[in-house]
Amino acid sequence: MAGSDMSEAKFLTVAEVAAMMRVSKMTVYRLVHNEELPAVRVGRSFRVTEDDVNEYLRKSFYSAG
Repeated sequence: MAGSDMSEAKFLTVAEVAAMMRVSKMTVYRLVHNEELPAVRVGRSFRVTEDDVNEYLRKSFYSAG
C-alpha cells in the first residue's frame, strides 16, 4: 500500500481479517510477524488494510494444472 492515499484506506482488525480469510486470528498474527502481510500497529493491536489482504490473497492464489 506504499505510496497510496492512506486517508481512503479501509483498515481491518485481526479478527476481521481472520473472518475474511477464514483462518484463525493466530494465523493472521503469524502472517504479520513473518512480514507476509503488511500491518500498522495501533496501540497494542494491529490493523491491516483491505487492499493488502486482497493483494496477499491474489498473490497466494494457487492454480492447479
